[in-house]
Amino acid sequence: MTTPLKTLDGKVVVLAVTGSIAAVETVRLAHALRRRGAEVRAVMSPAACRIIAPDALTYATGQEAITEITGIVEHVVYCGEGGKGDLLLIAPCTANTLGKIAHAIDDTTVSTFATTALGRGMPVVIAPAMHESMYRHPGVAANIERLRELGIDVIDPRIEEGKAKVAEIEEIVLHTERALMGHGLAGKKVLITSGACAEPLDDVRVLTTRSGGEMGRALALHAYRMGADVTVVHNNRFPCVTNVHASTASDMRSEVERILMEPVNIYISAAAISDFAPERMEGKIRSGRAVLVHLQPLPKLLDLVLEKCRPETVVAFKLGWDEEEGARDLLRQGADMVVINAPPVMGAPSLHTGSFTLITRDGTQKINGNKEEVAAAICDALQ
Repeated sequence: MTTPLKTLDGKVVVLAVTGSIAAVETVRLAHALRRRGAEVRAVMSPAACRIIAPDALTYATGQEAITEITGIVEHVVYCGEGGKGDLLLIAPCTANTLGKIAHAIDDTTVSTFATTALGRGMPVVIAPAMHESMYRHPGVAANIERLRELGIDVIDPRIEEGKAKVAEIEEIVLHTERALMGHGLAGKKVLITSGACAEPLDDVRVLTTRSGGEMGRALALHAYRMGADVTVVHNNRFPCVTNVHASTASDMRSEVERILMEPVNIYISAAAISDFAPERMEGKIRSGRAVLVHLQPLPKLLDLVLEKCRPETVVAFKLGWDEEEGARDLLRQGADMVVINAPPVMGAPSLHTGSFTLITRDGTQKINGNKEEVAAAICDALQ
């Protein structure tokens, strides 16, 4: 499998762990951060040490877990002025620790690291975890609001089974990436269409394509990492972005037109939108006999965007081996960038390596890489 994009290369993430049962997930979280290139240093509260052994996080991070403040003044070494740390990530964070941080109370390693980090002004990300009744307590809600006022990124928990469960690891990593690299597209509103459309043939069958939406996913997540406010129109769900459901080309057209009634900075047409719709037949077509299917051409969504709803920047996609002239025709129609991808890439896993060509009015860029790498190159070009 291809190595994930090293979005956190050269960054030091201080992973602070408190006494929630969700602490058992921190070994996986540390590995996920390191796969993205981060150096991870674990800090544990006394309560966390009763749930997960410090040796487990020493193993996961490759460095001895910090379980107490000693004469080395570890909180200053990592989170003080000029400290080694680039970001303090508290995951999981209990209601108790939330309240301490909100009121500058330092009586554990984690709360002392937090006060030091906030005083320095370094990025802080917190992923709460607790029982739902605790999360609903007005005082806890007020503490979370206070933390956000202090500039802390508090990740909403998952409300399941009567618990405010800690966010998924992928979501925590994305918030970490955004906190450390979210400047290139900060303040930009990005609209992406993604995946396949499914046009009903009868009450059971649909006509669709092999697109799995992996290119759209890679673009959406990388735009989020770079600070954008991202909306995706598709038949799926991606973390950390606004998901708008659409199954057919007509659904997608309606939703895009609605969203573009408000200002959008960047529109990326990464979906394999249906070019044709079959004449729908009632019921279920009986098997065992030949059936003639009539396909009706559908209007191009990109034409609508370019002619009626024109955002500041439009990125189009072309599928094929020799589509450069068609791409330049889209530039003449008003697109700002056209991405050509070869058909074998459609439907392939997100880390599948393929050949892509980025064409703008200023020139052509060839990229051989996986979809994450291509998404990063596209987003970099949109800064």
